[in-house]
Amino acid sequence: MKTNSFLLLALCLSLTSLTKASDGIKRSKGGATTHKSSASHHVTDSTRSANNNFGDLFITNNFMVGESGAKLNPRALSFVQDYMETNSKHLQNMKSWGKPYFNVIDGILTKYGLPCELKYLAVIESELKPTAKSWVGAVGPWQLMPSTARQLGLKVSRRNDERKNYAKSTVAAAKYLRSLYAQFGDWLLVIAAYNGGDGSVSNAIKRSGSQNFWKLQNFLPAESRMHVKKFIATHYIFEGQGGVTTLTKDEAMDQLSGSSMYVFHRELSKEETTDSKTLSISGKYYSQVIARYVLMDINEFNRYNPDFDKIMAGANNTYDLTLPSDKMELFLSDKYQILNESVQVILTGTSIEDTTAQKNLAVASALK
Repeated sequence: MKTNSFLLLALCLSLTSLTKASDGIKRSKGGATTHKSSASHHVTDSTRSANNNFGDLFITNNFMVGESGAKLNPRALSFVQDYMETNSKHLQNMKSWGKPYFNVIDGILTKYGLPCELKYLAVIESELKPTAKSWVGAVGPWQLMPSTARQLGLKVSRRNDERKNYAKSTVAAAKYLRSLYAQFGDWLLVIAAYNGGDGSVSNAIKRSGSQNFWKLQNFLPAESRMHVKKFIATHYIFEGQGGVTTLTKDEAMDQLSGSSMYVFHRELSKEETTDSKTLSISGKYYSQVIARYVLMDINEFNRYNPDFDKIMAGANNTYDLTLPSDKMELFLSDKYQILNESVQVILTGTSIEDTTAQKNLAVASALK
C-alpha cells in the first residue's frame, strides 16, 4: 500500500472524530529521536475496542497489508497513524538525501545476513547523523555507548572515535544486532534490546511469562517500548508496508513465506553464528553441489541454510548463504564452478553421484 493513500485514510478517519487510542505519541518537530534519550514518554498501551471503526478495518479489510503479506498489529495502529501524520514529510526527504548512507548500510547488513530494513533503526537512533550524541554519551549513526563500541572492536577516544565512522560503526551495529537475534530470535525484541539492553528484555520475558512483544511490552521501560513502535512506523513510511522486522516471530511465521522466513529456521549456536560468514547469492545454485565443494555434510549445510533449494528454485532466487568462515573461503574459491555444475544438475536431473562418476571417468580417460 502506498504511503500517501494511507495518510489520506488516516486524515479521513481523524475528521470522523475517531477516538485516539491511549498509546498515541507526543508530537515534536524533530521526528526521530536519538538513542538513550532522557525524555521518555509515558504511554499506556491498549488495543482499540472491537467496536471501534479503525480496529474493524484491520479485521475486515486486512488493514495495512502490503505486497509482503505483513499485517500491522492492531496494538500499533494508532501509534503508526499519529507518527506517520507527524513525520512522513521529514522522513520522505531523508529517503532522498540519505540514499548514499543507506547504500553503505545495506551492503554491510547483507554481508552479515541481516534484513536490510534494520537500517531504519539508524534513522530513529540518530536521523543518520554521524555526529549525533546523546546526553548519556551514545555517539554516531547507531548511537553506540563507549563500552559497547569497544567490545565490538571500535576505537573510542577523543582523537579517534570510530563510532562516527559510517562503515565501521555499521559493522559494529551489525555484529551487535546479530548477537541479539541469536539470543532472542525475534526482531521486535532485538530492537527493544538494542535500546534498553538485553537484560531489560530478558527481565520483561520473565515477568510477563511471554516472548511476544505485544504481551510483554508493558514490562519494558517506556523508552524501549516506544522505540519499537517508532521503528515499525518508520518502516511503514519508507517501505509503504511492513515486513519481517515489524512482526513478532509468531506473526512472521504465520504471515510470511519464502525468502523472508528462512532466517527463523537457522539453528545455530551463538558461537557458530560468530564464526560464520554470510554472502548474498543469486542464480541456479544447488545445495548438494555446494556442500560437496565446501566439504560439508548436507544435513549440516541445511542447518546453516534452511529451505535453500526451495527458495533458489523460486522467482526471487536470492539467498544469504551462511557458512563457517573456512567453508566460505572454499565456496568463494570455486564459486563459478559450483554454479556451472549446479545448473548442470538442475537442468539435466543428473544426481550428484552421477556427476561425480562422470568426472572421474573423464579424468581417468585423460590419464590414459
